[in-house]
Amino acid sequence: MNRAFWKNKDVLITGHTGFKGTWLSLMLNELGANISGISLKPEKNKIFFNSIKKKIKLKESIYGDIRQKEFLEKSIKKIRPKIIFHLAAQPLVLNSYKDPVGTYETNIIGMINLLETVRKLKSVKSLINVTSDKCYHNKNKKNKFRETDPLGGFDPYSSSKACSEIITTAYYNSFLKDRLGIATVRAGNIIGGGDWSDNRLIPDVIRSLKANRNITIRYPLAVRPWQHVIDPLIGYIKLMEKLYEFPNKYSSSWNFGPKSSSEVNVKKIVKDFLKLWNSNIKIKVEKNDKFYESSYLALNTSKVSKSLKWKPEINYLESLKMTANWYEAWIDNVDLYEFSRKQINQLFKKKYVT
Repeated sequence: MNRAFWKNKDVLITGHTGFKGTWLSLMLNELGANISGISLKPEKNKIFFNSIKKKIKLKESIYGDIRQKEFLEKSIKKIRPKIIFHLAAQPLVLNSYKDPVGTYETNIIGMINLLETVRKLKSVKSLINVTSDKCYHNKNKKNKFRETDPLGGFDPYSSSKACSEIITTAYYNSFLKDRLGIATVRAGNIIGGGDWSDNRLIPDVIRSLKANRNITIRYPLAVRPWQHVIDPLIGYIKLMEKLYEFPNKYSSSWNFGPKSSSEVNVKKIVKDFLKLWNSNIKIKVEKNDKFYESSYLALNTSKVSKSLKWKPEINYLESLKMTANWYEAWIDNVDLYEFSRKQINQLFKKKYVT
């Protein structure tokens, strides 16, 4: 990553109060960007964002719903960004069963509202739409998905992300390819400090540990590509640099996944996490036949390795340790801004920043 590229660049992050959005804001702040954000107003459980928002000196932090086209257009015109990372979404599979309409409206209509605004705003030079590794048509075969594999989705969340991919490509080819770069990115199952989402594995484990109660899991044998949040975000940042400078070459879809050793089942990652925490709480399995869950999911990252020279730097055990250490720091009332900066810069200093 090139500090000179990011110095004083006007960047918009939609969904900047969320888990990945907060980490991305902090990382771009370290690189010297001028960051603005558009999100729903943060709830009390947005502990990470609320603890760092004043220290990263956001240029603009605008709260509202991306489903409201006039609001979104007015906000983006006020910010006038050159670069947009689109992360605002309904991000949870189980919530998509409870509120399918809201999920489709946010993940599809909200994204269309953004693309329509970008069509009118000439200041924007590049945009990354963050979708999901669940956008593929998953037949539970032991193959790693490539970017060219068919899209699909058996649940409202997954299918909404597949739709988002298709529509983004259509807008690029129909309206935008002559003047800006647009890419979509699909990452593995992200873990790391600061995630408080309901019905997400590590936050559920943390809540159980803090309450000293047994942890309940739903799909113990489901295999997922676990990776620490900093790893794919470095990839997104590197991709954005290339997309900005060479829009025609890099406007496509990209997988960001971990090494094969990080592809483990739900029960194993919980057991390994509890071992790091020295906890004796028990793991209980709740049989859940009501909602579909694929048994295997993994990503082929040969494209990003060859074209971006990106590879995952944080292995499976390191990802767990970094995550456990972050939540321990939170429990001990450590300054989360400084602690998170330290985790970021340990990786930045390895090889990635010039």
